[in-house]
Amino acid sequence: MVAYNQLVRDRVPDIITKAGKKVYLKTLSEQELEEALKNKLQVEVQEYLKSDRIEELADILEVVEALAEFRGESMDTIATIKNERREERGGFDKRLLLRRIVESGKKTY
Repeated sequence: MVAYNQLVRDRVPDIITKAGKKVYLKTLSEQELEEALKNKLQVEVQEYLKSDRIEELADILEVVEALAEFRGESMDTIATIKNERREERGGFDKRLLLRRIVESGKKTY
């Protein structure tokens, strides 16, 4: 037996059952769901960082969509905010890495 205690997609229990295994589930409360979604986002980001697979980026997006829905927001709202921030601060097209900031009149080490 392996204990996972993590949020899974809706059809995962059926897939596991069809493979001849037994699953034990819990339906989360609203409060538990928010925490589980945040944890799932961390898991998915770590999986992407380890694998560099495009499927993991899709999983990240799926969790982001679920978090937006949980908060009562739409992906359109998120896209609008993203575009506003891009307009204000720019994107990542120039591939800039901020090394340090030197305050005027202070020595750097």
